[in-house]
Amino acid sequence: MAGAAHADNSGFVAVKDSHFERNGQRYMIAGANFWYGGYLGAPTGVGQRARLVKELDRMKALGINNVRVLAVSEKTAMKSAVSPATTSAPGQYDEQLLQGLDFMMAELAKRDMTAVLYLNNFWQWSGGMTQYLNWFTGSPAHDPNVSKDYERYMAENATFYTNARAQAEYRNVIAKIVQRTNTVTKKPYRDDPTILSWQLANEPRPGNSKATPQEKATYVKWIAETAHYIRSLDGRHMVSTGSEGLAGSAQDAQLYLDAHRTPDIAYLTYHLWPTNWGWFDPKKPDATWNGMMEKASHYLNVHVDYAKKLGKPIVLEEFGLNRDGGSFDIKASTKVRDRFYDAVFTTLEKRAAAGDPVAGWNFWAWGGAGRAANADYWWKPGNDFVGDPPQEEQGLYSVFDSDASSLKLIADHDKRLKTIGAK
Repeated sequence: MAGAAHADNSGFVAVKDSHFERNGQRYMIAGANFWYGGYLGAPTGVGQRARLVKELDRMKALGINNVRVLAVSEKTAMKSAVSPATTSAPGQYDEQLLQGLDFMMAELAKRDMTAVLYLNNFWQWSGGMTQYLNWFTGSPAHDPNVSKDYERYMAENATFYTNARAQAEYRNVIAKIVQRTNTVTKKPYRDDPTILSWQLANEPRPGNSKATPQEKATYVKWIAETAHYIRSLDGRHMVSTGSEGLAGSAQDAQLYLDAHRTPDIAYLTYHLWPTNWGWFDPKKPDATWNGMMEKASHYLNVHVDYAKKLGKPIVLEEFGLNRDGGSFDIKASTKVRDRFYDAVFTTLEKRAAAGDPVAGWNFWAWGGAGRAANADYWWKPGNDFVGDPPQEEQGLYSVFDSDASSLKLIADHDKRLKTIGAK
């Protein structure tokens, strides 16, 4: 594969023996989700370049070496989506936001950090697949924050994979980003080792909980064909799915394996959301902790087992938990969240130390110096960006620069993970 041919001498991250390798050394991800990084990099408008530099410096000081970032967003009428957006309509791009991505990539390179860039979203908070369907079918973009009907939302979104016009435009967008030349560094994205992988989408799913065999087959085909298309444009970078794991695969292990089996998908991804999945109640932490951790431990471990079956690395690229009492207030303590993070990190370290294909983690999410602006904690255009996208209360899962105990925990486990990787 082209990626492997360049890896040892150019700083590209590639797969070797079920692990990541960079410049001949094992590469472990100790990362953060930083979906809005490209937004902060914009030269005008929503851009806050001084803040971006500060955030990257803070992350680098903690040992964070990778960020997972939204590469492109779609303009939509939905209130729970971010604005502005990269694409205002098919073929119409906001060059300021693309230059924001350029600036962020240049700053990451200065700090020897890497990025996973996702090119679409199954959820509505950046426009995503439901906005593509609005463009090409005329159906209203569906905001499940309003309808509260997630089953219908997911079933509708699955039609994105078979809509020929939506797929053609999605590939146009992929080509626009993947073939872009960075306006800051003058380096083509395809030649930039700062990119760890291109990602098909944030949390793509085959449909809802009752996804049919045909929908599942369509989903696997879409992953394989889209990943192959990206690799045809750029043979130097890895491609990943953005899958949540079983939770994003209608609880079908075979589907999850099949989705990651194609050689054009370099590694497996999975996400862990105990509160969202009904495993944990932050208002009843003592009563729900043990049951939650039993489920979480199984989820963490079984996906590593799936990765072993396929002989590929796996990254836990999202996980999070509420502040104490389910508060959104930055002043609320984080004792339960810290305990959860510690348990997650420790579980992954044990599997990595045993030689299993654990390639690291990205916690959700970096809030940094951002602050919620409104009494109801909901985002409005012009407010700070934080780790929680606009479809969630600002402060729900963010790790802020004032969360001293959480930051220390992340830094400590970063060192442990990299020590294991160095053996």
